[in-house]
Amino acid sequence: MTRTLLVRNGHVCDVETGEASVQDVLVSDGRIQEVGTGLSAPSSATEIDAAGQYLLPGLIDAHVHVSAGTADLGAQAEDSPFYVAAQTGRILKGMLDRGFTTVRDVGGADFGIAAAVAEGLWPGPKVHFGGKALSPTGGHADLRGSGRQVLDNHACCPNIGTVVDGVADVRRAARAQLRTGADHVKLMLSGGVASPTDRVDSLQFSAEEVRACVEEAENANRYVTGHAYTARAVNRGLKLGVRCIEHGNLIDASSVELFLEHDAFLVPTLVTYEYLHSEGAAAGLPPASQAKVADVLEAGLHALDLASKGGVKIALGTDLLGDMHRHQSDEFRIRGQVQTPAQVLRSATLVGAQLLGREGELGVVAPGATADLLLVDADPFADTAVLAHPERHLRMVLQDGRVAVDRLSGSTASSA
Repeated sequence: MTRTLLVRNGHVCDVETGEASVQDVLVSDGRIQEVGTGLSAPSSATEIDAAGQYLLPGLIDAHVHVSAGTADLGAQAEDSPFYVAAQTGRILKGMLDRGFTTVRDVGGADFGIAAAVAEGLWPGPKVHFGGKALSPTGGHADLRGSGRQVLDNHACCPNIGTVVDGVADVRRAARAQLRTGADHVKLMLSGGVASPTDRVDSLQFSAEEVRACVEEAENANRYVTGHAYTARAVNRGLKLGVRCIEHGNLIDASSVELFLEHDAFLVPTLVTYEYLHSEGAAAGLPPASQAKVADVLEAGLHALDLASKGGVKIALGTDLLGDMHRHQSDEFRIRGQVQTPAQVLRSATLVGAQLLGREGELGVVAPGATADLLLVDADPFADTAVLAHPERHLRMVLQDGRVAVDRLSGSTASSA
């Protein structure tokens, strides 16, 4: 049965130009059919009066861990997969309620989670997944403490990564993730905060191992994304063919040049450091990880400013864990300290869609695009607070042309 919906008289946001104009949007079978003034629709269509509201594309969070119900990722690896799944359902619903209609999971989510959302078993954003991130022994996804020797890499263990060493094992692990339909493969290129035994400034994997993973991903028409903080780790990854860098808090001018040269993406995740610092202990972040937060907290805004002014393609990411997922929208506020509202919104829509290979389909309000749309009650190009506070400003979420979240009064929706 054809589902048709007409959104009338909203300020339609063009995220590319940063301008909004009053128009109608006609949606049928989950896609935008027309955008213009005075549009007509069949008598059976549902009509939404969006006068005074701003209509923009659904948001894309390009760095999430939807199965991370705790900040103690090492402990979660021993939880029941059923318990982790229950937490995942709650986390996904919260993301959709905040206006995120698509996410890219870079460690933990698998084909089952993506299918559960696609089939309507869980309300939540569409999930682009990479499966388990690849880490060397002692790397960022090796969550054993110094005294633990046993390593369980079983595919069903609910952890964010798998530990592999050597070119052959890297190839095998990359192929294993790609076999399940992964949209990308993630490599741990440097140390990180949530892992107990590595330094943030360490390099991880040999050049040969990185090249092998890049080759496997490219053979499958997919790409490698890399966790990296320092300019040394970021630059090395870009030179070896990594298409996207996660975090990048400690990049420098040479990194910006390499991003441009290789047409690569950067996904900063500033909000996670702010709340790991203030709430990490309460959320289960182990003491060894708490001590590392300061290493990257202060540098993040400077790196974002450097990359933004240099013309790097920057997507929006959050990287939150446990109870801190509720702060997801605060990324808009933090980025607003060095970027304009239009730049931040573009990161969360257009650039995110480009990174996912879904340009023209996601991240725009245009004919042919998927009807993932938000209605907010104020101009998102004027103030990042509009998207930073969805509980105040987000009035409706449409996903695939269906009303997923409705905070408008009942009188605003009717059959035409």
